[in-house]
Amino acid sequence: MQNMKLWRTLAIALGVSLATAGAAQAQTWTSLINQPTFTTDTALMLTDGTVMMHQYSSTSWWRLTPDNTGSYLNGTWAVTAAMPGSYKPLYFASAVLPDGRVIVEGGEYNNGIQNETNLGAIYDPAANTWATVTAPSGWSSIGDSPGIVLASGTFLLGQNSSTKTALLNATTLTWTTTGTGKKDNFSEEGWVLLPDQTILTTDTARAPNAEKYVPRTGKWVSAANTIVNLTDPGSLEVGPMLLMPTTGQVFATGGKASGSGHTSLYTVPSTPSAPGFWTPGPDFPNGNDMADAPMAILPDGNALCDTSPGVFNSPVTFYEFNGTSFVQVPSPASNGSTSYQGRMVVIPTGQILFSVADGTTKNVSLYNAAGTYNPAWAPGITTVPSTLTHGVTYTISGIQFNGLDAGANYGDDAQMSSGYPLVRITNTGTGHVFYAKTHNHSTMAVATGSRNVSTKFDVPVGIETGASTIEVVANGIPSPAVSVSVN
Repeated sequence: MQNMKLWRTLAIALGVSLATAGAAQAQTWTSLINQPTFTTDTALMLTDGTVMMHQYSSTSWWRLTPDNTGSYLNGTWAVTAAMPGSYKPLYFASAVLPDGRVIVEGGEYNNGIQNETNLGAIYDPAANTWATVTAPSGWSSIGDSPGIVLASGTFLLGQNSSTKTALLNATTLTWTTTGTGKKDNFSEEGWVLLPDQTILTTDTARAPNAEKYVPRTGKWVSAANTIVNLTDPGSLEVGPMLLMPTTGQVFATGGKASGSGHTSLYTVPSTPSAPGFWTPGPDFPNGNDMADAPMAILPDGNALCDTSPGVFNSPVTFYEFNGTSFVQVPSPASNGSTSYQGRMVVIPTGQILFSVADGTTKNVSLYNAAGTYNPAWAPGITTVPSTLTHGVTYTISGIQFNGLDAGANYGDDAQMSSGYPLVRITNTGTGHVFYAKTHNHSTMAVATGSRNVSTKFDVPVGIETGASTIEVVANGIPSPAVSVSVN
């Protein structure tokens, strides 16, 4: 990300809503009834069913709680504890850990100053407390670095100015060096977790080469090359990547200062250390690209793309990619002046929660897709107690609890994966919805197929008693409901 990004953020007010001529009319945006009172930024889906959103360039975070019908449209906001000290990041790494805590690392800016800060902090939603996390040894900067949770549940962080990577011990909050063999540094690069548990990235300084991290060996190996160049040569900006449940391929998007941005599709090999191969996808329509931009996988398998022309130019245009072509769709009431300002996260209703990180916007919208999911993609419950008691922790088992993809992605400036199980309990008599905090997932791997997986869940103290149903939700796709009794 270049200096011009902050300049545009401070200098440009709300973007102009675009006409959607030719767009598929079945897709809609809806603005939240209770809008934030704060300037918005990156949002994360917590394991208790609430959404946690950062207040732009500040120590503050807020939580959006759905109403008693499970509607986020009618949800309410409440401020959380503030981050420690003077940690006020912008463009940073973030993730939700298997125990439900939130890790935040680095920031290209801190308190409005571009200093590639090495500050970090971890949040415990249950206790509503933050703790400082010291940077890996020798890391004087972290900045806008990529971060991701491995299938093992360990958080992996890259340093944007080097080839260094480190693993976080979430118990001791200490780091261990890993990741030999990386061919270029992590500046502007994004990561995606593959079904074989490796981590894929496309090189920015060595485009069109791609690499992947193999956790079993702790090494980076070749992932072939993307054929077309996904990186803008001048700015090194690149777009997000996500697994497509329709094909099992990674859809990787590009940035380009002039002309339409390229895309490429990665086929995961049968052997983790093998390179795999790429097939060029369609270019973005109308001279658009995704240089620093959010993308989310809809329940129907399409990818929702936030695009704009060139690098950090206006206007913003939204498309759905269906695996072969792009279809323009409507834009939300507030979409920013350029795509890098957008943020997306998948919520349990199957909607996409969209916010704008431009330092001025206080509007959040929900995207309602036209299609629905393939039942084969849904989680499935095999074992759960038939009777649940207030305040007690249980284990629930089944298949595909983490979904087939990460849900949403951006890259080096923001990460908002929701590839972990949520547990939703609905009272049969009242129809009221309660989310039980999940934690200690047996795996954080995606696309686990028929493999048996599990998670623990805490029955809320305030839950209503009586006949109920329980579901596991992964990236907006629910399992078939199972009948339970709450006493």
